[in-house]
Amino acid sequence: MDLLLAAPALPLDEAGKYVAGAYVVFVVLLVVYVAIMAAKVQRIERELSDVAAIAEEKKEAQAAPGRGSEAPFASRGSGGGGTDV
Repeated sequence: MDLLLAAPALPLDEAGKYVAGAYVVFVVLLVVYVAIMAAKVQRIERELSDVAAIAEEKKEAQAAPGRGSEAPFASRGSGGGGTDV
């Protein structure tokens, strides 16, 4: 009975293959995860630069007189909820 408890589940020469395989799978999954995150960051940076360019265009349009609307945030109507008198 003591011999069964002392013996490993797999012989060490076979267990090494499974450990190496597990490390390979882990590294592959890690590389795939990093690649996906890099693609997301790149897409977000591109979209953020597009939004910044649009904001800059709107800022320039508001700063230049006679270009675009004079009061871009002017309310239409009374804004009082329909109580025009």
